[in-house]
Amino acid sequence: MMSVTRLFDLVDRYKQLYPHKKDSLAAKINGSWQTVSSEEFTSSVENISYGLLALGMEKGDKFASLSNNRPEWNFLDLGAMRIGGIHVPIYTTLADEDLRFILKDAEVKFIFVSSKELFEKVSAAVKDLEGIKAIYSFDEVQGAKHWTEIKALGAQNPNPSKVAEIAATIGAHDLATLLYTSGTTGIPKGVMLSHDNIISQLIAAQYLAPVDVNSRALSFLPLNHVYERVLTYLYFYLGVSVYYAESIDKVADNLKEVQPEIFGCVPRLFEKVYDRIVNKGNELTGIKKKLFFWALDLGLKYETNGANGWVYEKKLAIARKLIFSKWQEALGGKVKAAVSGGAALQPRLARVFWAAGIPILEGYGLTETSPVVSVNTLEPGGLKFGTVGKLLDKVTVRIAEDGEILCKGPNLMLGYYKRPDLTAEVIDSEGWFHTGDIGVFEDGVYLKITDRKKEIFKTSGGKYIIPQHIENKLKESRFIEQVMVVGEGKNFAAALVVPSFPFLLEWCTRKGIQIPDSNAELIRIPRIKDRIMKEVEIVNQTLGNYETIKKIELLPREWTVDAGELSPKLSLKRRVIMENNKEAVENIYCS
Repeated sequence: MMSVTRLFDLVDRYKQLYPHKKDSLAAKINGSWQTVSSEEFTSSVENISYGLLALGMEKGDKFASLSNNRPEWNFLDLGAMRIGGIHVPIYTTLADEDLRFILKDAEVKFIFVSSKELFEKVSAAVKDLEGIKAIYSFDEVQGAKHWTEIKALGAQNPNPSKVAEIAATIGAHDLATLLYTSGTTGIPKGVMLSHDNIISQLIAAQYLAPVDVNSRALSFLPLNHVYERVLTYLYFYLGVSVYYAESIDKVADNLKEVQPEIFGCVPRLFEKVYDRIVNKGNELTGIKKKLFFWALDLGLKYETNGANGWVYEKKLAIARKLIFSKWQEALGGKVKAAVSGGAALQPRLARVFWAAGIPILEGYGLTETSPVVSVNTLEPGGLKFGTVGKLLDKVTVRIAEDGEILCKGPNLMLGYYKRPDLTAEVIDSEGWFHTGDIGVFEDGVYLKITDRKKEIFKTSGGKYIIPQHIENKLKESRFIEQVMVVGEGKNFAAALVVPSFPFLLEWCTRKGIQIPDSNAELIRIPRIKDRIMKEVEIVNQTLGNYETIKKIELLPREWTVDAGELSPKLSLKRRVIMENNKEAVENIYCS
């Protein structure tokens, strides 16, 4: 079996190990799933490399993509890397000024977009930018070059010897991709990842994923994020079929259609799934409703390896047959693992999904660490609820005196593109990468993240508040959809709360509260604010006096990526949320 030292080696390995696979990749087009065979997959990659070579792409040239998840993304990614192209994948929702900055900073020469809307967005952004050779579209867009022109050019001008000659000059530690992190403040930074950075992840994770050549994965998190991208490379490494969801809105339908064994997810989506399930449970009546909430309460007490005893396990078997089997069916019925990352997963959600026979493997990492540092696994002793699991093989972690998590390993980035000053700020003289996250080891082996170092704030009384810790507890309430703790420099902690409006409306109906025409009017009803404050008081009982939430302000809409309030991986952009809700914060501290 051939070894993989550069990412494009995955193509030759795939051709060798999985030559007769009928559905290497799949996407839904005009209402039906269109599959790509292994032969189509590998030949498309090869022809893209020949075509780009004929167009004049040289080793070290940067190419950008702004696209939804689709097979063409993979053809381009691996095909261009075979001739030394450096991929710069960009979020489709990025603000115009950030898009223009990245294209200029990375010195991009070729751009690939997926749609008419993105073609127009990019065309406007590149005006007056030097060095852009062409913009191609994956969809048919009037006035735009189509990606198949490159594929056809390559088929007409095959040059395997030249490609092999270039590939021979590309080393494992050479730059493979530039990933610009938006973060929560500041201008984008280009994270430089080498081939070996990412391949070290595949080698370490290959035995942890409960899937093989007969398995399917559903992909719906953005491929331009390192998390989903590395998962996809792992699928290629293992021969797993990759089905691309139509959109986030269609994930529920696509799960039932594809029946995947594995998928990557973020906690926010698990929270929404859980809330929908509980809301449906509330609609039940009589014995069905009692059984539902009996099973739910049982699941929330779940421990691994039969730790709750044989009586609990007997009850769980009944709950799985009567209630949780329907949860499994909703996810396609075949899920062996759902991989969670990007933010903290509430332990109660992990427990209840595991109890339902849907293992969620929560991990931790950053773009700068390619990304996985640690992960919970299905191996014996590989899981502890409330933690992000054990360290990935060959990754080293040290907890600094102030609690910050420091990392070393083959997965650590080469640095920030053109910014040795910023690189020196996060990688110290001993080679330790300072993550900015605060954490501890539980039982000596399980890493637990407690907060972001920069998000810890101090009240006017000199007490430090760890907001994420409190926010995660508050979000366990069915009344609360989103929450942000505030109070820096103030004499007490408070919170901005976005209620779970579907649940709130259902609660109002049950309580006989007349529902107004808008969310803005709804949150002004004193009884509603009082009820949500009761949920806050429950959490306050678990907190130290100095960190209890004294007041809340309810907000009428969810925070979104499009509004700039959430990062693409759905982390709170605290500065933006504060700015957008100045009046609400003033109401808290002026009343």
